Amino acid sequence: MSTELFTPENAPEESRELLETVQKKMGGFLPNLYRQMAASPKVLDTYLTLSDLIAKTSFSPAEQQLILLTASARNGCKYCVAAHSSGARMAKLDKAAIEAVRAGSEAEDAKLQALRGFVEQVLETRGKVGKDALNAFIAAGYTQTQAMEVLIGVSMKALSNSFSRMFETPLDDVLKGMEWDGNDRV
Repeated sequence: MSTELFTPENAPEESRELLETVQKKMGGFLPNLYRQMAASPKVLDTYLTLSDLIAKTSFSPAEQQLILLTASARNGCKYCVAAHSSGARMAKLDKAAIEAVRAGSEAEDAKLQALRGFVEQVLETRGKVGKDALNAFIAAGYTQTQAMEVLIGVSMKALSNSFSRMFETPLDDVLKGMEWDGNDRV
């Protein structure tokens, strides 16, 4: 059940400016996910707002991408795993950490593994993370505030992963090299 891939020229009126802004910000590239979301200006605006908010967290750009990649893999979203694998590389996340998430294996970097493990705990328990998991996250060098900020990324991916799976977002040609076999753990 796919939906139309809009452009700034043919999108619903309320989505046109949003798409133009994304396209300018991304050097002319307009991801298929955004093009589909444009069918609902409120959905597109919500996703872009969450994207802006995670960028303002205390996580580094690489850690932000790890959160988004981990949630996307855990949620089995082929489109978003490809997109965030690419984003993680651009954010200079360790290649081994990217591959560990994609393969469902442990990351070599203990701090990055702690972040990834915490994101997975949040998803698996639907937020009912125990004190031990929170304490382990903090012991790895993160803060209670960052535990809260993880929820922004989880929320962002709940929206886009569900959307992409529901509407079968086609992979952009530029992301084909990051295609993911699914490894669906849901």
